[in-house]
Amino acid sequence: MDNEIKKKLRGLAGVISKLVEPLNEDQKFKETFSDIEVKVLLNATDGEYAALIVIDKGTIHVEGYKNNPKKNLKKKVIDWDGLLQTTTPIFIKFLRSNEISIKKFIGKVLTRKIKIRGIKNVLMLRKVFRI
Repeated sequence: MDNEIKKKLRGLAGVISKLVEPLNEDQKFKETFSDIEVKVLLNATDGEYAALIVIDKGTIHVEGYKNNPKKNLKKKVIDWDGLLQTTTPIFIKFLRSNEISIKKFIGKVLTRKIKIRGIKNVLMLRKVFRI
């Protein structure tokens, strides 16, 4: 991996990384996201690690962050554009895209099962996982 040692990602970050890293070879992904720069933090409240998905002009990679103490995940520290925070089972449903509708998603936000900041950037992930 070019002259840098890739740090092993754990928990949610490792799972997300295995899902999105193959998109770097996908031409459709490169064309769709060629002019987009966004960072979305995914935090599983029942896990130990959070995943920061970085889309940078047609490339995508994931960084892992320990989610304790909570100050590790602050916007000022990581500089994320969007935040999605919930439990692992709800994440899995969200990432599969076809298992959770927008109506159910909004219902979970209203009942506070999902915490979301920067909704436009978070919903962009649905487009990423549909490719």
